[in-house]
Amino acid sequence: MSLPRRTSRRRAWTALALPAVLCALAACSADPSTGGSADAAGGAPTREATPTPTGPPGTLFDDFDYTGADDPSLAANGWEIRTGGGGPGVRDTWSADGAAFPSDAAAQGGKVLRLRSSTDGTAQGTTQTEVQTTGRKFLNGTYAARIHLSDRPTSGRNGDHVVQTFFPISSSDSSENYSELDFEYLPNGGWGSVGPRLDNVSWYKADPPDRVHKTQKRRLGGWHTMVITAMDGKVVYSLDGEKLFTSSGKYVAREQMDIHFSNWLIDLPFTSDRRIWDMKVDWVYHKADEAVTPADVQRTVDDFHAEGTTHVDTIPKP
Repeated sequence: MSLPRRTSRRRAWTALALPAVLCALAACSADPSTGGSADAAGGAPTREATPTPTGPPGTLFDDFDYTGADDPSLAANGWEIRTGGGGPGVRDTWSADGAAFPSDAAAQGGKVLRLRSSTDGTAQGTTQTEVQTTGRKFLNGTYAARIHLSDRPTSGRNGDHVVQTFFPISSSDSSENYSELDFEYLPNGGWGSVGPRLDNVSWYKADPPDRVHKTQKRRLGGWHTMVITAMDGKVVYSLDGEKLFTSSGKYVAREQMDIHFSNWLIDLPFTSDRRIWDMKVDWVYHKADEAVTPADVQRTVDDFHAEGTTHVDTIPKP
């Protein structure tokens, strides 16, 4: 059964490079020992934002090699972390505190984007985490990411209805050409369903909901490569090289979108000590206007790592 449409996406976003911007406006001095900028309070220097590198045309690649959520390079490279109100899930609980970039021995580049959501079963004690690109410049082509899904919380009692997601989506639910292409993993189910389940959903309209879907009943804790190919009037979803679902007709991408990663809670089924749910992203890749096989996606990503490339963005702005 397809997922009910999520609560309105009206949201506030915070570009977490604000401290760096304020520092620049105040003509903060550089720390000559590090080449970075020291904050006014004498804190640790931050890495300078670097210009977008050159690379293959029509390509986005990011290895998430950042020092933290306040790294100026994060915003400079076209990412922002959601804060403020709105849904889906437990409303008005979006926080930048759950986004981090720790080292991980299982990551190809050695670091990951970690999205951490937590709850004690109350709205006041809940935080959800979402990270997205900016610029609304992705449409047809290949979307891919290597993602670590969690079947159990990192700590605390199991049983929450958590949703771990990778999806390109329109900026507005009310858009005439609304587009959304979803990978959504629910280890414990939700909305009356029993988990684990992986939903692939292609949307035509958000309100009233108009979408097609396919559900895989399988447990997927661990690392997986997710690929969405939107080309030639169809959308193909693949997991670890296995084709899962194809949509066509009106259920295709119709306008520029942003790429999102989100870790959120459908509801609060019980109150107890705090539970922490982690989702990790090793890398993300997009090739505009080309259908790239999962094998070729991995070869391309391997080449970037072999060359020491951590970020490429040559996608033209709309």
